[in-house]
Amino acid sequence: MSGSGAVQPSALGLRANALLEGLPAAKVDDLARECTWRNYAAGMQIISRESDDRDLYLIVSGRVRVTTYSAAGRQVTFRDLGSGEFFGDLAAIDGLPRSADIVALESTLLAAMSPPLFWRLLHEEPTVAERMLRRLAALVRRLSDRVIALSTHSVQHRIIAELLRLAREAGIKANTARIDPAPKHADLASQVSTYREQVTRELSALVKAGVLERVDHALVVPDVARLERMLGEARGGA
Repeated sequence: MSGSGAVQPSALGLRANALLEGLPAAKVDDLARECTWRNYAAGMQIISRESDDRDLYLIVSGRVRVTTYSAAGRQVTFRDLGSGEFFGDLAAIDGLPRSADIVALESTLLAAMSPPLFWRLLHEEPTVAERMLRRLAALVRRLSDRVIALSTHSVQHRIIAELLRLAREAGIKANTARIDPAPKHADLASQVSTYREQVTRELSALVKAGVLERVDHALVVPDVARLERMLGEARGGA
């Protein structure tokens, strides 16, 4: 992007990014002109683990998955990110190789911010620097929770925890949540570090027990509080 005329639609989308929230529109538009804009089709790899790319990426539209593979080839998924979020900050901060793979889940537009531009932003905007510190603290807490879960919880309870996360993300109304579309068994398996076949067995058991219901292409949680109690009992006994 170049020039100083009308603001492009992509630059307007950048104003809604969580990292830049609250900054003056003119400041964000200036940053947009200094970013490199990249489009990725669904399924394309954006970042490879151990690569030398150090840019920070701001998601203007689309969705991406943060994932990696074990030495045995098992996929481990950390999280999915959508419009308004960002990734790549660790390598932009410490200059070390990438720690995970990033894959586009759908057509995605990204604004890539070089490390010098990112560091300049942190120095010029204390609000952004504070936001980044809070994000890193949240990351440490999230990873700590995941280590505890993998170390102490059964596969069933790890699946329940992920279903609760998806239910909250989908929205809980009158103690009921509809996860639509239902997550693929392979995706659930990569989220909780197990095999697809194990996920299939555990979901079938939860359906048989009335904890879950399959409705069309969705998973319905008819009693979210019950699911929460099941997880709480597991944590209490860990």
